[in-house]
Amino acid sequence: MMRVHRSLFDAHVERWVAGLPPGDLHAPMAYLLGLPAKRIRPVLTLMSCELFGGDPRTALDQALAIELFHNFTLMHDDIMDEAPLRRGRPTVHARWNVNTAILSGDAMLVMAYSILGADPSVLETFNRHALEVCAGQQLDMEFERRQDVSLTEYKGMIRLKTAVLLAAALRIGAIRAGAGAEDQERIAAFGEGVGLAFQLRDDLLDAFGDPAHTGKEQGGDLRNGKKTWLLIRGLEVERRRGTDVLRTQLALDPHARRIPTMVAALRDLGVEQEAQAEVQRLADAALDQLHRIDPSGVRVGALRNLAVSLIDRTA
Repeated sequence: MMRVHRSLFDAHVERWVAGLPPGDLHAPMAYLLGLPAKRIRPVLTLMSCELFGGDPRTALDQALAIELFHNFTLMHDDIMDEAPLRRGRPTVHARWNVNTAILSGDAMLVMAYSILGADPSVLETFNRHALEVCAGQQLDMEFERRQDVSLTEYKGMIRLKTAVLLAAALRIGAIRAGAGAEDQERIAAFGEGVGLAFQLRDDLLDAFGDPAHTGKEQGGDLRNGKKTWLLIRGLEVERRRGTDVLRTQLALDPHARRIPTMVAALRDLGVEQEAQAEVQRLADAALDQLHRIDPSGVRVGALRNLAVSLIDRTA
């Protein structure tokens, strides 16, 4: 089922890109949209529309706007992070320059709003969630400078930065289908729960995943001292136990940190098991929202399968 929606959306993107004017304002948009991507958010919009009895083709423009906004955030995030690569290819600011990337990202955002403006109810929903995404990015940057980030604060940040856009994608699909307010809330809650579980799974894969599957260096976030659920919780448990393996490693220069030592400490502290349990709790709560929408499980089967594949992934 997802493949059908993905094909439908890919064709829509190709038509949109083909209509872009020439020049360095629009070329980065075509470049970024051409990179390998899962396109989960727009696919969720189409699937949600169909779930509530709508024709997914009537939500293609809204799905495109969500993908444009997502790519706008990526273009600007890469500048803020000074990232040289995106999905194995040069980032926009590395291939062109920072100023071009900023302007092209801004133009992409304007184009997203131009599309969404045709439906005031969709635009209001998008405005609310888009501002939350920006707030989440600001918190993420602030946390880099703080040493006292709590688990509650971290979950609040990833809810804003990651989960709310999944919720928005699903809610907008429901709106396009004419779903009632209660179903809109349930499908949005499902998306938010999946987003939280997805990010926590990402944290787990960074520390404990097999590089042969993930394609990334094990413990990259640990080496950089990034405030993830695992590191925050690990430091909490260390303080309670009176041990200091993680703190000792974090006091070192990032290149001198021993990642196997930090990973072993997280395991010894029971943090891996706690995180696994939290992923399952979040997943169960999200899937319960689907059950409330369709107790038979027939209509929500494709969404359920997609959510499980995202949450249980090994790469």
